[in-house]
This record gives sequence, structure tokens and C-alpha cells, in this order.
Amino acid sequence: MQQFIEKYREQIVGTLSGFDRLVFRGSLRRLNASFFDPSRQVVVAKGMEEYCWQNQILFKNYGDYVRRTSEKLKDRSLQPYRNAGVAIEFVRDTSIDKDQLARGIATKKGIRNGPACVLSTLEPSPTFDYVKSRLVRRTRPCHVLYHYQIHPELGWMYARIQTWFPFNLQIGLNGREWLARQMDREGLRYRQQDNCFAWIENYERAQELLSQQLQSHWTERLQQFVSQLNPAHEEIFARYPADYYWTCYQSEWATDMVFREGEFLKRLMSFLTPHGMLSYRSADVLRYFGRRVNRTGKIPAHFDGQLQTNLREYREGERVKYWLEGNSVKFYDKAYTEQGNVLRAAETTINNVSVFRSYRPKEGGSEEDLQWRPMRKGVADLNRRAEISQHTNERLVQALASVDDSRRLEELTAPWQQAVTWKGRRVRALRPFAEDQALLLAVNHGSFLINGFRNRDLQALLYGRPAESKAEQRRRSGAISRKLRLLRAHSVIHKVPHTHRYHVAPEARTVLVAILTSARTTLRQLNELQRGAA
Repeated sequence: MQQFIEKYREQIVGTLSGFDRLVFRGSLRRLNASFFDPSRQVVVAKGMEEYCWQNQILFKNYGDYVRRTSEKLKDRSLQPYRNAGVAIEFVRDTSIDKDQLARGIATKKGIRNGPACVLSTLEPSPTFDYVKSRLVRRTRPCHVLYHYQIHPELGWMYARIQTWFPFNLQIGLNGREWLARQMDREGLRYRQQDNCFAWIENYERAQELLSQQLQSHWTERLQQFVSQLNPAHEEIFARYPADYYWTCYQSEWATDMVFREGEFLKRLMSFLTPHGMLSYRSADVLRYFGRRVNRTGKIPAHFDGQLQTNLREYREGERVKYWLEGNSVKFYDKAYTEQGNVLRAAETTINNVSVFRSYRPKEGGSEEDLQWRPMRKGVADLNRRAEISQHTNERLVQALASVDDSRRLEELTAPWQQAVTWKGRRVRALRPFAEDQALLLAVNHGSFLINGFRNRDLQALLYGRPAESKAEQRRRSGAISRKLRLLRAHSVIHKVPHTHRYHVAPEARTVLVAILTSARTTLRQLNELQRGAA
């Protein structure tokens, strides 16, 4: 990654790497204990059955008990919001973006901290049902509550609870929002654009604060939301104690680079996007995620996963994304503002942790028995997940550093192929690949490098033989004069003061060479260059 930063050091103002979106899930492992009954072809909810036994609830009365308990939970969970006058809305349309709806409510009410709103809806959720004398696991529509708030430490976030057994929880927060609160406490100035920062007063200190998030005691931090979501938890589980086990359902680890000039970043993206789509093979994508390939650089024969590459256009620009077995890494231009322009140089999203490994003891085993074992979804392996994500980002950014961002022929010739106004008169566009190509070849002649050229010199090259009459000579001289005016108007040549000689402008020499070289290049040569680049 350092190679990319060094390559564009004059444009990059600062960098920032850390968590972006984080989604945690809490489940009551004791209550969720189950086993498969092959005779009935169902999953028996052993934990829920034990709960009913401890609370002296007949299985046949399970449905009535669940409804009463659910109503109790909803009433106690929503009562503080009713008392505070916080908006509570039921969302019928499942396609509505709840986060956007909640933000709109908060903006409309001018809420800057504390509870924003509660959105309730029906969502398919894992629960239990009474079937032929047993309690079994089922997935059915359940009433869920989304508590949106602006947390004093974590910033904008939501906490969701399933109001039916087994009361699964989900917490969604953003590492950048969290960082904004950290910088507020330190008095560190910044400009935030959605979930990124277009400018920060001190990027080094901001990175230190963002890195401190990894030192959090995640279980304690998440546990504080249990009593908020379900104030009746202790009462419901008085005879059957059950604690939440927290997992990280989804994590995003982003590396942002802030550029000085928006036009520079847009031009750079015009190179990075085709480079990212066309220059990398499936084996390269495997390397991004730290997976091994054969010595020949090919994918191992035993690999049976799925690899994908995708390009998507959106409002700000373009995004290139690579998938590996449910996980992804992508890059895109994030924001263009007056304060700064953000390139999300890499963003690793991990959904499937089973493809990675963690150096840890076996669960329930000796703490000294450390081995490389499959990574767990539990928050205990969250730091390892961050480490893998950062390494993935670094590999992708390092690969992007090899992009050829030199000026393209199209860019070089674009100004010449547009009409201009010179000395108050309109001058047509140059046609470097059509009738004007012979003229450009003539002014670029090697014999003109030192002393320049005159009207008569161009006549000798362009016409090949002397004029047969005075009238023909005057006609040729006038035609060349018009061509010289055309070249001067487009700043291809400039006149030597007090003479009739002209020189090719230094900045135009590169364009001339590029045009004439491309015109002489054969299709076979282009194909060989393409194979060599691959």
C-alpha cells in the first residue's frame, strides 16, 4: 500500500484505515440448543423444552404463553419512548430502507443525540412451534423492533430485537460514526461526508483513535443494549438463566485516501476501473484474500469455491468489486467535496469467516493449546478479522499501484480536435488522423529541429515537386499560410520573432510523436503489446 501512497504523495492529503459498518448478533445459546430427530424429520428445540419444564409450562400452552410474553416485552421496550414522545412507526412495506427512513425522521425532528425513533415490522425469523407433543424449530414472520438512536459514544446506530422467542438481537453501528464522537471529545476538527471524512485536522491522531476501537471489550459494550431492548429479560429468564452470545455477522474494514484535487481523482479512476476489471485473473483475487495458489500462478485443483468480479456505476462514480465465497473487497471513489476528495482505495467485507483461520485455543480446551483453527464468528476473533481485512486491503492497493496512469492518446489529442477562436476568428478543429496527418508529419520532420521551418519548406514536403507557374506557387503559398494559421491557433507551432520561421512548441512535440507513432503501429504489434501486458 505504501507504494501507492508514495506514487501519489503530492495529491494524497491523508489516509485512514479501520472499521466501517459492523453488524453484531446476539443469541441465547442455552435456549437455542437443539437436535435433529430423524424419525420425525424435524429439529427438536431441546433448550426451549427445558425452559418450559423449568417454568411449568405445558407444551400445548406454549403458543398462549409466547403471545403474553411478547406483548409484555413490547410494552416495556416501547414505554420509555412513548413517555419521551419519540416517534414509533409500523413499516408495512419490507422494501423500504429503514435506515434512510429513520434518518429522515431524526432530521425532521432536529434530533442530534439520544433516541431517534422506533420502527416495528414483520420479518421472517427463527422461532419455535408446538408439533405433535414436541417443540420444534421453525422460521416464521415475527414482530421485530428497531431502536434507532444517536449514541453519545457510538454515534448513529440501531438495535433490533425479535419480540418472540428466542429474542434474537442485532446491533448495527459504524466505525466512522464512532470515530466522529472520539474526535469530538478530543476537539479534533473534521468534515464528515456520509460515512467518510473529506478532511481531518490531524490524520495521524485520527488513525490512532480509530485503532483504539479494536481494544474494546465487545461483550460488555454490546450487553448494555440488552436491558434497553428487553427490560423484562431478567424476569422472563428468572428460572432458566440464559445469557447472550455475541457474534459479528458482518464487518467492513475500509481504507480511505483523501486527494487534494477532484479532477485528478476522477482521471485516476478512469485508469483504475479498467485496470481493476481487465488486468487481474482469478488467481490474483485469491491472493488478495491471502489464499495460496500454485507455483505456476494457477488456482489449486482442490479449490471449489466461487470467484466473481463486478463493475457497477453509481452516482459518484464507479465501483469494482471482487467476491470470494461470500466475502468481498472493492474500491471506488467515495466523495467529491470542496474540503477533500475521498478514494475508498479498498473495503473488505467479511460475511463468511469459515474460509479464514485464527491462531487460538480450542473452545473449552486448554488456553495453552494454540493452533491455527477455523475462525469463529464470535467477537473473540474480531481482532483477527480486522487483521485479515487490513492485509486484504493492502494487497489490493498494492496491485492498483501498478496502473499505467500516463496520459492517453485520447487525452493528448482532445484539445486539438475542437474548434478554437484565434485573433477574433473561429478556427476549425484539427483532424490528426485524417487530412491533417500529412501536415503534422511534415512539421515534425527531423531537419526542422534546430532552425525551424518556413512556408517554402513545407511546400517542398507536402507537394513533392516544384510549382509549374507563378499562379500555382501563389496558390500553394496561400494554402500553406492557412495551414500555419491553423497550427498556430491550436498552439502546435509558434513563430520565431522577426523571422518567417516556425518551431514546434515543446509541449506539442509529445502529442505529435504519439499521433504519428500510433499511425504507424500495425494490428499485429498492438496484439503483441496486449499479450505482453497480460
